[in-house]
Amino acid sequence: MNHGEQFTIRRKVFKIFGGAFHIYDSNGRLVGYCKQKAFKLREDLRIHTDESCTETLLVISARNIIDFGATYDIGLPDGTALGSIKRMGIASTVLRDHWVLHDPEENQIGEILEDGQGLAFARRFVPLVSLLSPQVYHLTATGTEVPAVSYRTHMNLFVRRLGIRIEQDAPALDERLVLGIGCLLCAIESRDER
Repeated sequence: MNHGEQFTIRRKVFKIFGGAFHIYDSNGRLVGYCKQKAFKLREDLRIHTDESCTETLLVISARNIIDFGATYDIGLPDGTALGSIKRMGIASTVLRDHWVLHDPEENQIGEILEDGQGLAFARRFVPLVSLLSPQVYHLTATGTEVPAVSYRTHMNLFVRRLGIRIEQDAPALDERLVLGIGCLLCAIESRDER
């Protein structure tokens, strides 16, 4: 993995039903496109190479319908599992996002925590707070204390984007898994705003 902001995910703001995200690499080249279908009971995201949606790069699907403690599987289109991410219950939905990351064999390989517990709570109920203090998530690999990846939301009235910054190398964290987590965070934020 290269250090620095490796990916930027930009959300289409004026999409009425569902969500759509463009994914750019550190050089500003389009490397992916993700479309989120509206009115789905179970989250199912496909990351494609471009808007034509002819070649799929990643598949992200929820194991269950209820979102409070949902587990999302991230894998390749041929069925190869890269890992899964589990939201830690209702407290994660209301107070502060907390996720646990697992490898394909269900071994814990990391955790994702949202910065600032007090601000995290305020962001959910006061729109101005989320505009002035965007969400920041830190992914820390199991057995380490320093975050390996940071996900930072950048917001303005017209463009919503998530920057993915690689802080340090973590062998257990496949770059595609890191990208899939970013798309999932964007999709959940988009869904929660509707």
